[in-house]
Amino acid sequence: MGQAPSSTTESNGREVVVDLRLWSVSPAIVCGGGGGESMDAGKSDRDFTLDLPDECLAHVFQYLGAGDRKRCSLVCKRWLFVDGQNRHRLSLDARAEISSFLTSMFNRFDSVTKLALRCDRKSVSLSDEALVVISVRCLNLTRVKLRGCREITDLGMVEFAKNCGNLKKLSVGSCNFGAKGVNAMLEHCKLLEELSVKRLRGIHEAAGLIHLPSSSSLRSICLKELVNGQVFEPLVAGTRTLKTLKIIRCLGDWDKVLQMIGEGESSLSEIHLERLQVSDFGLSAVSKCSKVETLHIVKTPECSNFGLIDVAERCKLLRKLHIDGWRTNKIGDEGLLAVARHCLNLQELVLIGVNATHKSISAIASNCEKLERLALCGSGTIGDTEIACIAKKCGALRKFCIKGCAVSDLGIEALAAGCPNLVKLKVKKCKVVTGEIGEWLREQRRTLVVSMDGDETEAAVAVDGESEAAVEEPRVGQAGEIVGSGNGGGGGGSGNNGGSRLATIRSKFGFFAGRNLVSCRFRRWSHPNNDNGSSST
Repeated sequence: MGQAPSSTTESNGREVVVDLRLWSVSPAIVCGGGGGESMDAGKSDRDFTLDLPDECLAHVFQYLGAGDRKRCSLVCKRWLFVDGQNRHRLSLDARAEISSFLTSMFNRFDSVTKLALRCDRKSVSLSDEALVVISVRCLNLTRVKLRGCREITDLGMVEFAKNCGNLKKLSVGSCNFGAKGVNAMLEHCKLLEELSVKRLRGIHEAAGLIHLPSSSSLRSICLKELVNGQVFEPLVAGTRTLKTLKIIRCLGDWDKVLQMIGEGESSLSEIHLERLQVSDFGLSAVSKCSKVETLHIVKTPECSNFGLIDVAERCKLLRKLHIDGWRTNKIGDEGLLAVARHCLNLQELVLIGVNATHKSISAIASNCEKLERLALCGSGTIGDTEIACIAKKCGALRKFCIKGCAVSDLGIEALAAGCPNLVKLKVKKCKVVTGEIGEWLREQRRTLVVSMDGDETEAAVAVDGESEAAVEEPRVGQAGEIVGSGNGGGGGGSGNNGGSRLATIRSKFGFFAGRNLVSCRFRRWSHPNNDNGSSST
């Protein structure tokens, strides 16, 4: 026997070769114990993985999922050490119970650069003392996310900031500290580039202002669901390096803040305004930011054509424009015609609840020759005539979405001969459009991906009857045990939990996607001659 591989046969007839040299266990155990034939002990007990450098072993671990990586760390002390030294992203269930395990936990994971601390509403979170311990043990942190850590106060954030000088991204949500903690992070973290603040309870009516630090590297600010988000006015108006500003569902009047931004020397290239009290005065202030390339105006009922015209006339570099009119009918043909005349570099246009007519749609299709992505949703004035116009004039269009519009099969049929660069078409909730036109369009344009209501394709992707799940980053539970994290430990902005929810849906409903596999098998049975070389089961 010696070192020769042993062969076994599975129940399905395939031969599996097992090389016993890869295992460091006793040959007697591998061969079944007591009465088996012995092998050369001097050669069989050697672990050939010891020849691999730690760097190579760590590189292999990076391709493993959270569960497999946990199991690998239990193989031997060396693998446990290599896994801990090369774990750069960590997510903790930040309940108070794990405080006693923090020291031993970060003795193992001392190379973490991206850390997420999450605590649910019904539990008591980590305290200031625990946060300081983490900051002392993890001096290389570059990204931090805090969610639901309600026991952390301004004092804890001040001490945390002093020890995290390399921090580049900070995201906080549903915490209780206020302006003092935020100011400390801005003052001590000179390399901070991205700041995201959501539902920060310490930012209330009596909160102090968020001051502009002496030197700042901020490039992105995201404010969500704040009671008094206007306290960030000195920061957003005075930061010269700021490129991205997102203000979403924050209370109060924001016209004054936007006017302060417009009066300064702004470098903003992306502005996102959603569900805010913003009027045309605010949009006129935005128009003074001449470097803006991406603009989202989402459900701001006081904005009208007048504000959009100012933006179109001054923001010549505009490439992406999203407008959700909320069906207020304040933004329509007049504003869109100004976009067609002045925004010739437009590449992406999304219109939701905007009653555009053939006049403005035709102007955009004719003048915006670089338009590659177009979405028309929830408009009763967009019909077959407008779709035919787009098919005729939008030669660069690659992705087209039509949802909830008065379009019929006739309008979809026009796309068969138009838009030569179109690669993806999505038609949803258009009541008059039938499934037959989708099948016909697929036959006419083989390279075009068509998605319509009632299609067989599901969200889950099935492989051999099982649904694939996303690879997740590790998460550490109450007792320091690593468990699967739905989001990884990476700091992020908004909506990061969507991936875990999608993975759950895929795992629950993956069997629906198996219907495609069944239909493929039926087709194979109906055409047996096409399966050359396949074995029967």
